[in-house]
Amino acid sequence: MEQETRTCTSDDEYPSEPPPHETQNGNLTLSEDQDPIGHAIRDYYTHGHADNIQFFSSHFDEDEIVSAFLFRSFEEMSPLEQNAIELSQGKILDVEAKAGCRSLILQNRGFSVTAIDRSKLAVETMRQRGLKNALQRNILDPSFTGSFDTLLLLRNGIGIVGELANLPFFFERINQLLSPTGFMLLDSRDLNYLYEEEIEWVGDDPYKPYYGEVEIEMKYKKIKSELFNWLYIDQQTLTYQANQAGFQVELVAENMPYDYLAKISRFK
Repeated sequence: MEQETRTCTSDDEYPSEPPPHETQNGNLTLSEDQDPIGHAIRDYYTHGHADNIQFFSSHFDEDEIVSAFLFRSFEEMSPLEQNAIELSQGKILDVEAKAGCRSLILQNRGFSVTAIDRSKLAVETMRQRGLKNALQRNILDPSFTGSFDTLLLLRNGIGIVGELANLPFFFERINQLLSPTGFMLLDSRDLNYLYEEEIEWVGDDPYKPYYGEVEIEMKYKKIKSELFNWLYIDQQTLTYQANQAGFQVELVAENMPYDYLAKISRFK
C-alpha cells in the first residue's frame, strides 16, 4: 500500500528528554561510539556542563536538547512526570532512566528502585550519583526478569517500542515483569496535531502506516546515533492495543491538549 503524504503544520516539539536508539532491530545495548546521550550525561556529571544534544526527526524541526535537563529536580519536572512519581509504589522499575533523576528521588523516599538503561555511560553515572541498583539492560530483552509493583516509562518511554506492530511483544514483556497487583505508568503525546487534516485512527489495520511512528537521529559533539524508530501513541490506540493484550488503561492526567499520563494494569 502506498503511504499517503502528510504535511506538518507545527514546529512544536515534545522530546525534551532524548529517547534511546532503535530496539526492535536488535540493539539491546548501546555501543559508546553511537551513544550521544550517554556521553552528554557523563560530561555534565564530570565537568558540571555539557554541550546540548542535537535532535533530528522526520516529524519535527531540528532542535537541541539541554543536557542539564537530564539532571532535573522534582520541581523542574513536568506535571505528568511529577504525578507519576507520586503514584509510584512498592518495588519500582524505572525504564530508560538516563541520569537517574526519577530513581534517585524515589530511592531517597525509601522505595526499592531498579533503574535500567541501555547506555553503559548512563548506568555508570547513575551509580556514581548514589543509585544502589542501576543496570545496563533493555526492558525488551527476554533475559531481563523480575517482579515489580510499578513500571515507569516516562518522557514518552513507550517510544522504545519503535513501531505499532511491536506492541504485542511489548505487552508480553510487561506481563512478565509486573507483580500480580502491579501497574505501569506511561506518558505520551498524540501527534495528530501536526497534520493539516485529522488522521483517522488505524485500529488494527496492519497495512496502514501509523502517524505516531517517527524516525530520529541524535548527535552530541562528534558522536552520532544511528537512525532509529520512536513511537508516539494516542490514547485511543493505546487503549485498543492494551485491551487486546489483556490490560486496562486508566487516564490519570492530561497536559492539554496533546499529552497524557496513563495507568495500565491487568484486567481483574
